[in-house]
Formats: sequence, C-alpha cells, structure tokens
Amino acid sequence: MGYLHMTVVSSPAEARQVLQMQDTVFANRPATIAVKYLSYDRADMAFANYGPFWRQMRKLCVMKLFSRRRVESWDSVRDEVDSMTRVVFDNTSLNVNIGELVFALAKNITYRAAFGTCSDGGQDELLNIMQEFSKLFGAFNLGDFIPCLEWADPQGLNTRIINARASLDSFIDSIIDDHIQRKKAKNYDNEVDSDMVDELLAFYGEETKVNDTDDLQNALKLTRDNIKAIIMDVMFGGTETVASAIEWAMAELMKSPEDLKRVQQELSNVVGHHRKLEERDIEKLTFLKCCIKETLRLHPPIPLLIHEAAEDTAINGHYIPAGSRVMVNAWAIGRDKNSWENPESFRPSRFLKEGVADFKGSNFEFIPFGSGRRSCPGMQLGLYAFEMALANLLHCFTWELPDGMKPNEIDMNDVFGLTAPKATRLIAVPTPRLFCPLY
Repeated sequence: MGYLHMTVVSSPAEARQVLQMQDTVFANRPATIAVKYLSYDRADMAFANYGPFWRQMRKLCVMKLFSRRRVESWDSVRDEVDSMTRVVFDNTSLNVNIGELVFALAKNITYRAAFGTCSDGGQDELLNIMQEFSKLFGAFNLGDFIPCLEWADPQGLNTRIINARASLDSFIDSIIDDHIQRKKAKNYDNEVDSDMVDELLAFYGEETKVNDTDDLQNALKLTRDNIKAIIMDVMFGGTETVASAIEWAMAELMKSPEDLKRVQQELSNVVGHHRKLEERDIEKLTFLKCCIKETLRLHPPIPLLIHEAAEDTAINGHYIPAGSRVMVNAWAIGRDKNSWENPESFRPSRFLKEGVADFKGSNFEFIPFGSGRRSCPGMQLGLYAFEMALANLLHCFTWELPDGMKPNEIDMNDVFGLTAPKATRLIAVPTPRLFCPLY
C-alpha cells in the first residue's frame, strides 16, 4: 500500500509464528502520523518500540496500574456496576439503551480508576477527546503511505490531530497540576487517596531516564508527556473495548433465547433470588464464563492486532522485509473453520468441552487479547469488569426486545475501526428477577 509493505495473518499457525516463535522480531508497533503525534512521539506503552523503555513501562502498568493489589481500580468496578444496576431498576419496564448504559459504565470505571473521582465534571469533555482520537487513529492518512505527499492532507487530518492533542494537553495538564498540589497538602493520605495519576507521579522526573534493571523505582523516570500518554492509553483502551464486549454479549444472548435461559438458570442455582451477586460467585458460573468466551471469539475487542517487523524475516517461506506492517486478524482467526465447528454460530456450550482453546495467549485459535510481549496488560481488570457487569445485568433482570421485535431481527452488524462495536445500539426492556430490593 503506497510505499508500505503490508502482510495480513489470518490463520492460527501463522499467528503463532508472529506472536510466539518470532515474537521479538514483531514486538514493535507501527506508528502512523496520528499515532506519533497523539502518543507524544511514542511516550506511552501501547506504541513504544520494544526495548528497555517499553519493558519498564509495561512493568509499571502491570505492577502499579492494573495489579490486583491496586484495590481502588477493582473497587471502582464493583461500585460502578452497582450504580448501573440501580439505574436499570429505576427504568423497569421502559426501553433501555444497553449500548449507552454499558458505555457509561466503562467510562465511569476508567475515569474513576485514573483520576480518583466519579464526578461527572470533565467526563463529557474527555469522552469527546477520546472519540476524536479513535477516529484519527483509524483514519486513512495519505502521508502514512506516500510520505512525500504528507503536505497535501486532503482530508484536513493534520489540523485535527494538532487540535486533538491540544485538547488532551489542556485537560490532563490541569489534572496533573491538581494532583501535584494535593500531594503537597498535609491532609493527603497516600494509601487512601491514591489513583493512577498519583502512581505515575511517583516516577515523575524532568526527563525520561531508563536503566534496564529490575528495580522499577530506580530504573524509570517519567516526563509529563509520558504520564499524559499513559493516561491516554488507559482511557482509550479501557472504555470502548469493555463496553463493546458487554453489549455484544447481551445481543448474542438475546438473539439466542435458549442460551439466555440457561445462563439465568445457572445464576438462580448459584446465587438465588434473595441476594446480590458477589465476586466469589463468578468462579462458580461456568456457563456464564462460556458465554463470555464465545462473545470474545466472535467479537474480539481489537479485531486487528498490528505489529511491525524489526528486521528482515520470513513466515512460512513468505519474505517480510524490515519495517513491514503485519496485521494479525484476530477476528478471522476466531472464525476459522479449521479450528471451530460452525464458526459463525454463537454456541457457548462449545467451551464446556475439554481441550477447547482458552484466551490466555497460548492457544492461537483464540487470541482476543493478543499474545506474547504485546498482549493486553489490562486483560484481568477488563475481564473482571466484563464478568461483573454481564452477570449483574442477567442476575437482576429478565430482558425483552421492544415492540414485539423477534430475536432474529436484532441488527448484528458492526462498525469497522480499531474496535468493532455494534453498528446499532441494543435496546431492551428489563423486568426485575429478584424477590427483594437489593440496590
């Protein structure tokens, strides 16, 4: 495409070559004009090239931002799911836009985890910024493929890119400054009041310094641009992907009434109708977990996993020159007819059988979170939000389609982009299942 070599990988065997056998060769992410500018010249983890800086950034994310030990993030999931459930109870027997409901949930979770508040102030502004980022990341920019024509910019993308980053600068700079002032306050409790911005500020320095050692505190110093870029990663990666997955799961279950009935019967058996669902219940909900896996197989959060070759190599005899972009098509791999029986059908029960691929990254028939060095570091937190939200929606309510609509009439088309959300929001009517008001 233009001056770029592009390779698409759409089978599990070739995906294993890219993501496991030659993982270090393909550990880089390609950077478009939009990516370079909006990520502060790859100052984040998502787009940084593989090397000491990236390793320390990933360690920071895994150990400090997404760790189970960081209870604030996990508490935000439980609290915001409860808030969402109360909203649905208040709209019993009315049409509920499930797409908007779960998007608001995911936005509140990430906003609260990142900035330590669930206040509505600023959320709409940040949401608008992230939506513009999403459009710019996925836009076709002539300069990416024919660099000598970058100046032409017939779509006006370069101006939009500059304006988008200026908006993010203004928004997050004020939050960083507030956190710096708050840390100086005498009544500030680092253990109680800490959020992701505080965790990042613990590594703040005037310039980025990276030493490739095991001591994270001494190995990494972050600039303000690093902090802003990581926050952008968290907000961008933790909102639309989680919301889209929940909406797809609800749509698939409502399109398959027998599976919906089965998962709700499981909830009745495990939890009953007289108490709230608790975190400890999730591990006992075997069929619910199968529904989640089947949703991720058909609708991976990031359908195309984009990598870049760091050196000349070959995949099964096909020459891949250095600098080539390699797109691993997780969407196609999840529907590969050689790996899955009736691959286009929603059949959660397939995961009840022993030996069926799991999504942890070692089974290349099923890679919704990627695999290898570039696998999603926030998988556990995102999956927890997915499980808790879906389980509560199904535990607390029965759902009917509005206006006599039949299950086979649900629009299952998606929107192409970095993520692939439903093209049409799912609308349904809730009725409480519980025998007592718990929320």
